[in-house]
Amino acid sequence: MAYWELQNLKEITLAEGIRAKVIAGENTTITHVTLDTGAVLPVHKHPQEQIVNVIEGELELTVEGQKYVLTRGRIFTLAPDQSHSGRALTEVYVIDVFQPNRTDLEQAAKS
Repeated sequence: MAYWELQNLKEITLAEGIRAKVIAGENTTITHVTLDTGAVLPVHKHPQEQIVNVIEGELELTVEGQKYVLTRGRIFTLAPDQSHSGRALTEVYVIDVFQPNRTDLEQAAKS
């Protein structure tokens, strides 16, 4: 069991204009991500399933070449190893859930 205060978590940079705070459970990683308007998350993939939950703003998510615009309340589930990228159309706040853990992000938050 762990107790977290989001305001006290270290912020890591994922790409230019994209910052995240990482919370690690036993089997799940949650990231609170902020994107500046125009910030681009390059095409990538990872072995974890990812649930993208837009809290504020407009995010253009491209999944295997197909574009989706996510806004508040729109949620997208990415399968493991599914190629995707993102672009912030406005300032964006997203909560991402990864399962199993994103140990790469957890390590970056610890260093």
